[in-house]
Amino acid sequence: MKSLLLIIQALLLQLSASSALAQSYGFEHTFKNLQFQRPVLIAAAPGGADRMFVIEQAGRVLWFESRPGVRGSDVHIALDIRHKVNSKGNEEGLLGLAFHPDFANNHCVYLHYSASAPRRNVLSRWTMDRSANVILPDSERVILEVEQPFSNHNGGHIAFGPEGYLYIALGDGGAGGDPHGHGQNLSTLLATLLRIDVDQPDNAKPYGIPKDNPFLNTPGSPGARPEIYAYGLRNVWRFSFDPKTGDLWAGDVGQNAHEEIDIITNGGNYGWNAREGFSSYNGGEKATDMIDPVIDLPRRDAASVTGGYVYRGKTIPELNGAYIYGDYVTGIIWRLRYDGHRVTENEQIGNVPEIASFGLDTHGELYICSLQGQIYKLTPK
Repeated sequence: MKSLLLIIQALLLQLSASSALAQSYGFEHTFKNLQFQRPVLIAAAPGGADRMFVIEQAGRVLWFESRPGVRGSDVHIALDIRHKVNSKGNEEGLLGLAFHPDFANNHCVYLHYSASAPRRNVLSRWTMDRSANVILPDSERVILEVEQPFSNHNGGHIAFGPEGYLYIALGDGGAGGDPHGHGQNLSTLLATLLRIDVDQPDNAKPYGIPKDNPFLNTPGSPGARPEIYAYGLRNVWRFSFDPKTGDLWAGDVGQNAHEEIDIITNGGNYGWNAREGFSSYNGGEKATDMIDPVIDLPRRDAASVTGGYVYRGKTIPELNGAYIYGDYVTGIIWRLRYDGHRVTENEQIGNVPEIASFGLDTHGELYICSLQGQIYKLTPK
């Protein structure tokens, strides 16, 4: 999410990009009777039910049955925490939702949101009453709080990995250029992707540290936070796991010139604030341990990348294995293929305004939240 000036500049790019598209699929406005207020995430209900959850930036969790003709009266409030959430800043609010892998038995839901006094990110666990499909408002247990110096670069995405650990994206703390130097500072949780064990808390915290986290008991990195899985990340806006390979893909929003897509590895250093994409930032030097992105998008194509998903659905076989991602400002959507060494394809395939988030249904089909309030779906033509 960037300034209104960038959005206006990007409108011209949308026209030229859309004219070149010619494939057997596209992105259609689905659930046309529904209109949300700044939706920032869409996710499927676990357990195979054809229910979709949407979170609104101001602090509501909503759900509806995924079926043709669904109407506004069919949208239900699972939880309303607008009184807890600080959404005054453009990048603050209710930003992340994840269902526990054993949700069928423990009914646990995790939320990540911005709060005030002091300004901070809050990760908490809640319990859902499955008979009523509501999240119990008095069930919150705070798992982690991280103070934020500024109102932007909050990260906010959360997701459980294939091994059952919870991953948490945190931005560099905001302003511009990482003025506090969080990017290469392992003693802070900012500018990182964290990984914690919510099922095995230790004696001092309501969570545990996975034994193979890279900075757990590392004498060579005194003061490093053991929660850190990867660092040097400016502001990851949405990440996901390939359900087939387990690869962790992320979109990291750039500063002034470069947007990047990364594959995140255990202990990886992604260079911020010495690097922006493939380039030096503000005269920074590339250390030997810094990992280049899979792809670096110049500002003429993208101004605020939104990470997506590797498509493994059944509806469009030709897209199998392609990473689908987009850009909030320009609205451009790409399919990307990477062979582990180089990008073999990065083609524009569509355009959706103000792409806040991609999501999957229980069948692995792809959806998009537009911050303007609509939901789009990847469909064959």
